[in-house]
Amino acid sequence: MKNLLKLLPMFQKKVVISVLSVAVLFLFVGFVVYEATEIEVSITQDGEKKTVNTHADTVADLLEELDLTVGEHDALSHDFDEIITADMSITYKKANKIVLTIGDQEKTYRTTKDTVEEFLEEKEIAISEHDVLSVEESTAIEDDTQITLDKAVQVTINDGGNEKQVWTTEDTVSDLLSQESIELNELDRLEPEETVDVTSDTAVTITRVEKVTDIVEEKIDYSTVTKKDNNLTEGKKKVVDAGETGLVEKKYEVTLENGEEVERKLVSEEVKKESKKRVVAVGTKKIQQFASRSGDDISGKTLYMKATAYTAECTGCSGITRTGINLNKDRDAKVIAVDPNVIPLGTKVWVEGYGNAIAGDTGGAIKGNRIDIHVPTKSEAYRFGVRNVKVKILE
Repeated sequence: MKNLLKLLPMFQKKVVISVLSVAVLFLFVGFVVYEATEIEVSITQDGEKKTVNTHADTVADLLEELDLTVGEHDALSHDFDEIITADMSITYKKANKIVLTIGDQEKTYRTTKDTVEEFLEEKEIAISEHDVLSVEESTAIEDDTQITLDKAVQVTINDGGNEKQVWTTEDTVSDLLSQESIELNELDRLEPEETVDVTSDTAVTITRVEKVTDIVEEKIDYSTVTKKDNNLTEGKKKVVDAGETGLVEKKYEVTLENGEEVERKLVSEEVKKESKKRVVAVGTKKIQQFASRSGDDISGKTLYMKATAYTAECTGCSGITRTGINLNKDRDAKVIAVDPNVIPLGTKVWVEGYGNAIAGDTGGAIKGNRIDIHVPTKSEAYRFGVRNVKVKILE
């Protein structure tokens, strides 16, 4: 410029200098006016506040002027087409990325919320007291925050017959048992298997199986044998030896399911005492039959006779009847002494007040319509005394 001025005549120099001075003045005045017409605006960006002077007409113009790009999920306090005014306060917050995993579902979100709790409320994601969240709800959200939410389900556990409802976020039945501190024994049965995934429909059943040893003592029944005895009248029986029961010890393996016996298996047995046979004597002695002297058949007749009583041990008695019945061995034998001319020996009779009997004996004083009945003891014989009785001939 200085070189240029040197080349110009003096007059021309003065003109150029004047023009330049005016131009500079206009520029200065324009600058002052431009600065004076700027509007002061405060803008808060991601929590940091600053003040700017701008000639922007709208909020969109201001953001462009500040080289700020507002994304779809970002938060802006004013509309883009809103007119800039003095002392306007604009807030801009950039959305953070959140990766939320619920169960096996992963989803990405964008949010401008400050805490995890606010984010969950914004997305209407409910958290129950049994759910498990990987971070505290008060945790501040940063970009690329990772959150895992395990939703609890209610399942039924029947442990040995005791049923309960529990909440769990565990993945498998095995994990669920660990959560509840439930241990399985070797013989226990589990349904479903430990590797099965837990769902809201899961019902776990544990059958407690136990094997125990049970030792019991049982009686051994005795057997009964018979032997012939010629001293007993045919048809009579007498117990010679009552016999004794034996004893056997049996060892069982018992299977219990939930405390109830479901199976019993004999493992071993040992005889502690042998049984003793019961011996019964069977009479084989034939009753001697005597025919009536008159030869008349008296079967079915009814006689009225005088009766007395005697015993096997009466004075002068041997205890053996005329027909061979041993009254010493059978004190309860129903025998009457008769006059064979009236009632033949061996005849079966019914005696009033005595019952069925057999005419199996005779006596020196027994003549005609008189009988002597056999009773077990002398006192019974005395009590019987002398009576008139009806006698029916049976056969």
